[in-house]
Amino acid sequence: MNPVWEQVDEYIVDRLCPNDRVLDEVIVANRKADLPEIDVTANQGKFLQLLVQIKGAKRILEIGTLGAYSTIWMARGLSEGGRIITLELSPHHAEVAKKNIARAGLEQTIEVRTGDALEQLAQMEKEGVEPFDLIFIDADKPNNPNYLRWALHFSRPGTVIVGDNVIRNGEIADRHSTDPRVQGVRTFYDMLSGHPNISATALQTVGSKGYDGFMIGIVK
Repeated sequence: MNPVWEQVDEYIVDRLCPNDRVLDEVIVANRKADLPEIDVTANQGKFLQLLVQIKGAKRILEIGTLGAYSTIWMARGLSEGGRIITLELSPHHAEVAKKNIARAGLEQTIEVRTGDALEQLAQMEKEGVEPFDLIFIDADKPNNPNYLRWALHFSRPGTVIVGDNVIRNGEIADRHSTDPRVQGVRTFYDMLSGHPNISATALQTVGSKGYDGFMIGIVK
C-alpha cells in the first residue's frame, strides 16, 4: 500500500466528509462481527451519495450489501419517499446489515433481501418489481456479467449503473489472468463495450483501499 495514497484519502475525508457517529459505529460493528474489511471508503461512500442526489434517484438496487455501509450512504441521498432494495448472500452479513440500518434509522427506507443474488433477482422479476433509477453492483466479481444482464433488465432509459472493483490492482489488463474475479470483470467490460443500450466508462482510483476503480454507465 502506498502511504501517500492513504494520506491523501485521510486529507479528503477530513476536509469533505465530516465525522459521522452512525457511520463510524457501522464500521466498528462490521469489524466486531468479523465481516471482511472491504467496505467502500468514506469519500467513496459520499461519491455514491452524490451520484444518487445528482440523479434524483428514488429507487435504488444494490447487489452486495455486506454490512450496509455503502447502503446507508446512498439511502441518505435518496429523494423524498425513496427506497433501496439491497441483496446479500450471507445470512450473517445480512443480520449485521439490518442492525446497522436500524442504527441509522433507515428501516423504512432499506429492504435487505437475503440469499443468492441471481435467485433474488429472478424472484424480483416474478414479483414484477419496477425498474430502478440507480443500480450499484458490488458483489462476487465472477458473476458481474450476470449482474449486468439483470441490471439492464431492471433499468429504464436514464438509469445509472455503477460497478465497483473493476480495476483489480491493474490485473484487468492481463488477458491471461487465471483469476476468476479478473475474468468476470473482463467479461463485464466486453459486454459494456459497444452495447447498444448503455454508454459507460471506468475510472481508476487509488487510496486507503489500494488500486481499483469504478465503472459508471447510463442506460440509453
